[in-house]
Amino acid sequence: MVHLFDMVPSGFFNCLASGSNNQIYADCLQVIYEQYDREISYRISRSRIRDAIAAYLLENHIDFIEQDPEQKESKNYNDMANGIIRRFCSKEIGWLEEDNDDATYEKNIIMTEQGILLTEFLQRLIKPEREEFSSYVYNIYNILQNPDQWKQDPYVDGLKNIYRNARLLSKALKRLATFIKKIIERMVKEESMESLTENLLEYCDGSFIREYARLTKQQNIHIYRSFIRMKLDEIGNDSEQSELLAIGCALEEDLEEAAAREFVMDMIQTTKRFLVEDYDRIMRDIKHKINIYLQMAVGRARFLKNREADMRGSVEQTLRYLVEELETIGWKEDLPAGMQGLFALERNEFIDEGSVRYPRNPQPIDRETSVELEEMTQEDIDRAREEQEREAYNPYAKDKMKEYLETVMAGHGMIACEDLPLQSKRDLLCALSAVAYSDENGYAVRLLDGYLETNQMLLRRFDIRKEDKP
Repeated sequence: MVHLFDMVPSGFFNCLASGSNNQIYADCLQVIYEQYDREISYRISRSRIRDAIAAYLLENHIDFIEQDPEQKESKNYNDMANGIIRRFCSKEIGWLEEDNDDATYEKNIIMTEQGILLTEFLQRLIKPEREEFSSYVYNIYNILQNPDQWKQDPYVDGLKNIYRNARLLSKALKRLATFIKKIIERMVKEESMESLTENLLEYCDGSFIREYARLTKQQNIHIYRSFIRMKLDEIGNDSEQSELLAIGCALEEDLEEAAAREFVMDMIQTTKRFLVEDYDRIMRDIKHKINIYLQMAVGRARFLKNREADMRGSVEQTLRYLVEELETIGWKEDLPAGMQGLFALERNEFIDEGSVRYPRNPQPIDRETSVELEEMTQEDIDRAREEQEREAYNPYAKDKMKEYLETVMAGHGMIACEDLPLQSKRDLLCALSAVAYSDENGYAVRLLDGYLETNQMLLRRFDIRKEDKP
């Protein structure tokens, strides 16, 4: 077993310990790292590093005596910067190394490999990178679709790369499932109705929702999964391909031939199991947690509505916006049937006598007033009736959808989704409405394997059958 301090100096973390100017040292390390952004290597002249650290100390008005055996007292910022460099270059710390240029004899500072990794780790802690989940799925699909790209080394460029992307996606989704609570808690944190509204709007428009929507819609794994599974099965069942993979694995991982074959098969099976089984379980868990925390947000908004009567309009507007935006991730699918009514805002199910607000100072009636009413002509009445009928007209009503199915089925007892007219968005809405009213109109819908893409939407394959009347 390899131990940590066999790989790094014993005092590698001392500068980050409490009581040791840890914040200053952490900032100085990142200042040094930033100097290498536009360089071709992690080697820069010592004077440039010193000047960058001195500028940082000056800008932040930092004045402390660096404990350095060669320096009893800090006279200026250059002296303090030199002391910090010497400390980072010491064998005890090992974040930097000092080297002399053979041609110019100029002193250079080199960041050690461990120092670079530590700096990048600190930066990720301060500002975690937003991962593009959908890119992992597409990378796997792209690798398998272009075998010519990895035919020279099928193990390293092919299988190992596929396995790596599957592992990275698995880790990223597990982290999201674990810490989604903190994301939602930040969203529902509020001090007033206005702050809750702002948090909800920021969440709905934020990068997390956009990336999650890409993962469940545009780059949905169901689009690629059957192809990926088929290709992995072909690789596993191809004896010649399996032999090449085992040879490459034995060379790359330093394994015996038998162990390499077992290692390769385990990589294939693990990748398939994640994409086919584990992925769905993780995504269900994430969606379930999102629903729970959003229900908490809705409950909190209702509480604020009852507490602050003047904010009632803001609450309805916020909830309506939230419900509309979250339709993009299919949030209603996992809600228990008893909770569907929580989001039916137009029904006013939660209004009671306590919700009615009366004027604080009712105005007394001093004298009678009369208002002349304009009598409507027959033409006005007909026009008003036509407008109401036009507004009330629903082209996707239950009876119209029954006529629609009878027309497209043309006397047959069953029709598949591929045979439905789906050329326009109106056709698509007709098909969806027909499915929605199928039970009430005497039809049964059966879900099938696979998906159908039309009008930039992904639909689960299905067929509709006319139920026999008893």
